Amino acid sequence: MGMQIKFGDVVADVTKKDIKNIHLSVYPPTGAVRISAPAHMSLDTIRVFALSKLNWIRKQQGKLGDQIRETPREFLDRESHYLWGKRYLLEIIEKDEKPAVELKHSTIIMQVRPNSNEFKKRSVLEEWYRQKIKAEISQILQSWEVKIGVDVDRFIVQKMKTKWGSCTPQSSTIRLNLELAKKPRPCLEYIVVHELLHLIEPTHNSRFINLMDQFLPKWRLHREDLNRLPLAHEDWKY
Repeated sequence: MGMQIKFGDVVADVTKKDIKNIHLSVYPPTGAVRISAPAHMSLDTIRVFALSKLNWIRKQQGKLGDQIRETPREFLDRESHYLWGKRYLLEIIEKDEKPAVELKHSTIIMQVRPNSNEFKKRSVLEEWYRQKIKAEISQILQSWEVKIGVDVDRFIVQKMKTKWGSCTPQSSTIRLNLELAKKPRPCLEYIVVHELLHLIEPTHNSRFINLMDQFLPKWRLHREDLNRLPLAHEDWKY
């Protein structure tokens, strides 16, 4: 059952589950607060717990707020764009043919039809990112499904406003944020492993942490790298 509570100037999404302990998390890139609580716990008790963590929440949100944000993209020649953590310069070629994108040395070459507007250019580049990240995820899954001993029935790449990824254990489905195509590959692998382990343990309890330590001992370093890298400008916030 999903609901929201407000304490101080913070609004948190609350989900009641069949769990023993209450868990609170602050998620990048926007600092969204989520609480998982035992099904029997009252909202007043949850609110008191959340208030006791208010200073910590604000500290975590402050760290995210201090992150560098990308400047708005206008899709012009020699504009900076990123793939797997590396900076490339955009080169736009107008041609009355099917739109296409290719990587050449330190340049992303985007072919669009004449007079294509910013929205169209963005759509073309986003689709290229989508194909890149799908291919990478497929390779990562081939390895990690065997290591962990799980099977993913479906993975989805989409724009996400407050999460890098999510998992639906009931349908063995994971979702990955399209923005991850701009981050270093180890960051993507960390998120994939994180979501795969949710097929075994749906919550962020001590068992889940132990599983992360077991399968990806350096996961905290990857998380720090991901959260330290520039966030998309608000117009591109997924």
